[in-house]
Amino acid sequence: MTIDAMGSANKIRILKRKKYLLWAIPLFLTLCIYLFFGTLLRWIGHWIVIDEQPVAADAVVVLHTGLEYPPRLIQAADIYHRGLAQTVVINGNRKTDSLRQLEARGFKPGCPWYADSLKILSLLGVPKDRVVTISAEDVYDTISEANTVKDELLHRSFKNIIITTSKFHTRRAKHIWKKVVQDKMTIQVVAADRDPYDPDRWWQSGRQIRWVLAEYGAWIFYWWKTAIMN
Repeated sequence: MTIDAMGSANKIRILKRKKYLLWAIPLFLTLCIYLFFGTLLRWIGHWIVIDEQPVAADAVVVLHTGLEYPPRLIQAADIYHRGLAQTVVINGNRKTDSLRQLEARGFKPGCPWYADSLKILSLLGVPKDRVVTISAEDVYDTISEANTVKDELLHRSFKNIIITTSKFHTRRAKHIWKKVVQDKMTIQVVAADRDPYDPDRWWQSGRQIRWVLAEYGAWIFYWWKTAIMN
């Protein structure tokens, strides 16, 4: 093989290596990004979730603020049937200024605010006399819900409660409730098993993306509000 031929062969090999690198480097970087961001996204999804193994309590409290309410009722009924709580506490009857204006003009709801929840709990085997209903007209977030509901719980001498709520709401709910009740009650939090939130794939669902963004936004607002007030 002549020197010129050897030089041409080397050039061809170099060109082939460059061609492979042009494919391999982007592929490697894409794989690294996927693995890194996949791990990061799963961490983001899991951090907002806590799910405790409850012990017997005075009552199971179903949080109303937020989304996916029926799974919370189902979880409360399950806790009741497991003998971990003899009372189910629900709250609702939210009222806005517009609704109050309509009521002033004679509007009346077709049924009591708690009617559907009682029907669901009854269907799930929870007797109506084991359900406590708390009207919380001015509640608009987790903090106001905790402040309103805890007064009634303390009035009933409940000292140990199990809270059930949507999976993505559990960590913030426990943090806020512990701050609100301080040492007056023991708080346990159980995520609703049938809640559709999936911390391992939340970014693949449009509504779950909205849940996660809203939840982290609520955390940021809570920290900001706490910092301003303190």
